[in-house]
Amino acid sequence: MPHRLAIVDDKPHVLASLSRDLSESGKVSVAFTARNGADFLKQMEALHPEDLPEVVIMDIDMPVMNGIEAVRNGSNLFDGVQYIMLTVFDDDDKLFEALKAGAHGYLLKEEGTENILRAIEEVVEKKGAPMSPRIARKTLELLLNQPKGNNDPSEEEIKHSGLSEREIEILRNMVAGFDYRQIGEKLFISPHTVRNHISKIYEKLHISSKAQAIKIAIRNKWA
Repeated sequence: MPHRLAIVDDKPHVLASLSRDLSESGKVSVAFTARNGADFLKQMEALHPEDLPEVVIMDIDMPVMNGIEAVRNGSNLFDGVQYIMLTVFDDDDKLFEALKAGAHGYLLKEEGTENILRAIEEVVEKKGAPMSPRIARKTLELLLNQPKGNNDPSEEEIKHSGLSEREIEILRNMVAGFDYRQIGEKLFISPHTVRNHISKIYEKLHISSKAQAIKIAIRNKWA
């Protein structure tokens, strides 16, 4: 069954081309489009809960209400809706603000239709936080500049994690910004096997997120 989608962008040609290209795949159905954040929230409020989109493709720079503010408000008002920023912006401030607002993915508009569809699938199935490779690198820089958190594993836990060569290899590919499918293709294994390896990585490192895994890999020079 196609995933329900909403697209928010102030440029009519972007709305039209995205709606057409994504709908033609048969993997999504566009519930509605909106020209700014305020228009998006108004349309969301008019829908019954069962008709809300599963995923919202959100631009950042829009009049009336920008995408970051729209995601911040939408995250508080509508449970279970996933937000993917699709924008030309890759500067640190907008990236950090979008992630803090509740964005589940961050893609640049240069991405092709297949990558956008794959990102939609990832956030719906909660497999990860899809990002364009350039954005992933910036996110890592932001993470590495953050102070060590209370939930980070200790150096002793990392030292005795017992990660296999294959698990280290998968971590390196996660750092490079590849998703499950792409890692599987590179290593000639199935996406399901990749997911199993990543679950073991999380268990061995006593962590629960991709961001933590990537931060540890960078700090320990595994990648």
